[in-house]
Amino acid sequence: MNRNFAGVVEDVQKLSLDEKTELADLLESFLTEERRLEIYENGKQSRAESEAGRLKFSSSTNELKAMLND
Repeated sequence: MNRNFAGVVEDVQKLSLDEKTELADLLESFLTEERRLEIYENGKQSRAESEAGRLKFSSSTNELKAMLND
């Protein structure tokens, strides 16, 4: 991407209301898809760690706090 963010923002400001609305819808779709992919990848990683025995589980608040400090 050769353009800087400020330049993109200036171009967006010049769009019509309909174009801005369409762009907002597109951005929302892009963000949703990226978040879905991130969740999917985190799930794959968690599954692999679980299968390798590297995940710890606990219902004890004190144990969970200790795990966060490790």
